[in-house]
Amino acid sequence: MEKTILFDGVCNLCNSSVQFIIKRDPKSHFKFASIQSETGRSLLKQYGFDKEIDSFILIENQRIYLKSSAALRVCRNLNGMWKLLTILRILPAPFRDFFYDIVAKNRYKWFGKKESCMIPTKEMKKRFLD
Repeated sequence: MEKTILFDGVCNLCNSSVQFIIKRDPKSHFKFASIQSETGRSLLKQYGFDKEIDSFILIENQRIYLKSSAALRVCRNLNGMWKLLTILRILPAPFRDFFYDIVAKNRYKWFGKKESCMIPTKEMKKRFLD
């Protein structure tokens, strides 16, 4: 479990982001779990997050990255020009996260919300943790 992405399983933006990552990660660097799943909750607790967390999360080499730091670390492993976005890491995290937080706070209003977590296709299922 070297690189695991935890995401909001009922958020349309988050689900689209997972599908976006899978398409640009042919070497399967990343595994996925929704924050609402038993696995997601267990991983959060393991890393000291007992309360509800409102962030895109990357667990990489037993370290946890949140918000824009997580997203930019993911970009460096994607095919295509997405690696170039990692240059944004030169900006201070509080500055990057200010914009991240605006999107996160409004994601249901802007992108919608599902009634339940996404069910992956058979081909995607191997990328998801139970």
